[in-house]
Amino acid sequence: MTASVARTLNGLGLAAVSLILIVAFADQIVLGELPCPLCILQRVGFVGATLGLALNVKFGPRPSHYAVVIISAFAGAMVSLRQTLLHIVPGTGTYGSAIMGMHFYTWALVIYFLIILGCAVMLLFDRQFMATCEGMPDRPQRSWSAAFASAIIGLAALLALANGVSTVLECGGGLCPDNPVDYLLWPGRPRP
Repeated sequence: MTASVARTLNGLGLAAVSLILIVAFADQIVLGELPCPLCILQRVGFVGATLGLALNVKFGPRPSHYAVVIISAFAGAMVSLRQTLLHIVPGTGTYGSAIMGMHFYTWALVIYFLIILGCAVMLLFDRQFMATCEGMPDRPQRSWSAAFASAIIGLAALLALANGVSTVLECGGGLCPDNPVDYLLWPGRPRP
């Protein structure tokens, strides 16, 4: 696998993780389901994964960039696992709406495992690191590929910023409420 193919695959991965953040953010804005503290930490894990993927897209694939993705996905998976275990016993209740029979936190756990598996598979292809690790210039990206890379990196950065602002509005400068019903810094926000 060449560095160019690896960049493209990382770009598609970045788009997929960005889509997950879009769905979570849309659920918050459109349906009015505010994220709980564990949900916010899961979003942080996805943002960390987008950072590693964006580094691979922008600067070429490197093992250290994949490490950022894997460590972020592992941390997010631990938070997702914790929340899943909190709600796995019948009668303990759940948090948020279910999508295709599973809640966001359960889907997050599955997706985090897929991210880790995907990065592990990508690390099997040493040829992608030859141009970037040995100081050899990588083949220049085609203009559409460079435009796609810039657009998807910009989208991921915008989503990270939007989720950060949303968290500050929801939690203020202190601890986030366990079961949020309103934004602390934007009380009485119109509900959908």
